[in-house]
Amino acid sequence: MLRSLDSSISALQQFQQQMDVIGNNIANVDTTGFKSAQADFEDTFSQTLQGGASGSMQIGTGVNTSAIVNRFSQGTITNTGVQTDLAINGNGFFLVRDAASGTQYASRDGSFQLDANGYLINSQGLRVQGFADAGLTARGDIQIDATGAPASAAPGATVASFSIGQDGKITVRLTDGTQFTRGQVLLQNFANPQALSKSGDNLYSGLTAAGPLAQSQAPGSGSLGSLQAGALEMSNVDLTNEMASLITAQRAFEASSRVVITSDEILQDVVGMKR
Repeated sequence: MLRSLDSSISALQQFQQQMDVIGNNIANVDTTGFKSAQADFEDTFSQTLQGGASGSMQIGTGVNTSAIVNRFSQGTITNTGVQTDLAINGNGFFLVRDAASGTQYASRDGSFQLDANGYLINSQGLRVQGFADAGLTARGDIQIDATGAPASAAPGATVASFSIGQDGKITVRLTDGTQFTRGQVLLQNFANPQALSKSGDNLYSGLTAAGPLAQSQAPGSGSLGSLQAGALEMSNVDLTNEMASLITAQRAFEASSRVVITSDEILQDVVGMKR
């Protein structure tokens, strides 16, 4: 059989995979916190036809997908006016926890809200992680209530309002006018973010494999980005670039399919040589 047939078939398979990646990027162009991906190719094992002192004669046997790489570049930050919405301007991920299983996930989607008990949660009900006490010493589920209020606060005073700063600190104002720091949203960075696995619902699993850098830290510290309250980070998909990549992949697919047809015609001619 012609080697060109095997090579072109492998190309068809990989270009189809590339179009799947591009299609998913385009589908998530408006998904909050979504990070686009790209397919990287590599050549497969080359068959040596002849070797010698002057060099070897080799013919490649096709192409393979070496990796599907996530692009963690910054997405556009859009103001929403919702005080529980948080956008990361720079590096880092939110950590959220499933209260039932204890499993933690990373996310760039900061569309949070408060549940009936005052816990800061995402749209799936997972609790945002950070310093959960007024002293900023205990890590856990962030809850916005009057717990930890100073002794000068009036008995029975409740939460009137709250705000979240660029450093993630949550300032609570009670009905008697007392203000205090209730907790702090922390961010986590990873040595190898490419090892994170997309789990759906804008969540990433596989945190251990990605190599967490020490413990979660305050936004704006080290290499971590700052927070912007009342805003969300949108998808980083560049629609123009994706359409150009789609056209390139489509033309490469068509060219590879043409090689299959040509190889088939050659084989047909060889079979038809005996009359």
